[in-house]
Amino acid sequence: MTTATSTTAAAAAATTTTRLLSPTTTHQTLLHSTLFSFTKPKTIRLATKLHVSSPTNKPISAVKPSQETIFFDGGAHYGDLVANLLLGFTLVWLPLTLAAVLRGFFLRYRFTNLRVTVISGLTGQDRSDFSYKVIKDVQVVPRFIGEWGDVIITLKDGTKVDLRSVPRFREIAKYCTSMASATVADDVEESGVPKGF
Repeated sequence: MTTATSTTAAAAAATTTTRLLSPTTTHQTLLHSTLFSFTKPKTIRLATKLHVSSPTNKPISAVKPSQETIFFDGGAHYGDLVANLLLGFTLVWLPLTLAAVLRGFFLRYRFTNLRVTVISGLTGQDRSDFSYKVIKDVQVVPRFIGEWGDVIITLKDGTKVDLRSVPRFREIAKYCTSMASATVADDVEESGVPKGF
C-alpha cells in the first residue's frame, strides 16, 4: 500500500514537471506575465502645497513685446504712376513708365515696430525683411515737389536698400531712424556697456 501511494505521488510529480516544461504551458505562462506587465500599477499621490514667492497675476516687465504693430503698409505712390503714364507717350520716357507700372502693381512696403519688409514679384513671392538693428543710415530724396519720394536705407554691412516712390516718405524716414536708434540703445542697456559722455 505504501509502495502504491509512493508510486502515485512520483507519477503526479512527474506529470507536474512535464506540464511545467511543456511548450504550451511555457507559452501560456509568458502570455500571462506579459499581459499583467503592461497594466499600470495603482499609485497613491500625496497632496503637496506649492509655495510661490511672488504673485502670479503680475506680468513680467522685462519681457519685450513680441506683437508686431504696423506703422505703414502700402505700395508706391499713385501720383508716380499717373505722372509716368502721362509722360509715357514719348518714346524716351517709355522705360520709366514701364518701371512705374511694375512698381504700382507689384511692389509693397511694410514698416512695423520690428522690421522693414519689401514685397515684390508678380505673386508677391520675392520678399526681403531686415530689422532696425542693422540700419546704419536713412536718407530721403523728394520727387514731384515733395509729394512722394525715395527712401534710401544704408545697412551696417554697406548694402543700400532703395525704396522708390514711397508715400509719406519723410515720416517713414523719421520712424526708421528713431526705431534704429531705439534698438541700439536697448542693445547697449542689455550688454551693460557704458554709454560714455
